[in-house]
Amino acid sequence: MKTYAIKYLELAENHAEKIAKAWAKDVQKNAKTPTYKSLDEEAIIYQCIRFYQNFSKMFLDEKITDDVLRYFRGYAQESYAMGIPAKETIYALILMRRHIWLYAEFQAIFSSGIDQRQALDTLGRTILLFDYAAYEVTKEYQELIKKGKK
Repeated sequence: MKTYAIKYLELAENHAEKIAKAWAKDVQKNAKTPTYKSLDEEAIIYQCIRFYQNFSKMFLDEKITDDVLRYFRGYAQESYAMGIPAKETIYALILMRRHIWLYAEFQAIFSSGIDQRQALDTLGRTILLFDYAAYEVTKEYQELIKKGKK
């Protein structure tokens, strides 16, 4: 694995709480995620921290593993149980992706022109993982909604 990808993963793991707190403030004031305003801040911070802590495991695997799929389904189930609508859960994931990348940018781990290729590769992998998350979370929400209507 490239040096900068390792730095990026370490940054996400070591600073998960700090990134999650910034994300929580953002998600609670964002017009696209109004349900989060009424939720316990510590609960959503903890949910985000767990996501970031699992991120490096997801990032390292070539393919999405059954464990990762179970994690995404569990994330969806937890969000559903908290009363968060699917569209807000997905937008919250988008904000998570934004916060993890912006934090890395502010730490200047991708600083030189030589690093830009590695930065693009790392960003591409990050986007792919969050795309998988959005897909799996949406799929699980559809199942939960079906079960709830029965």
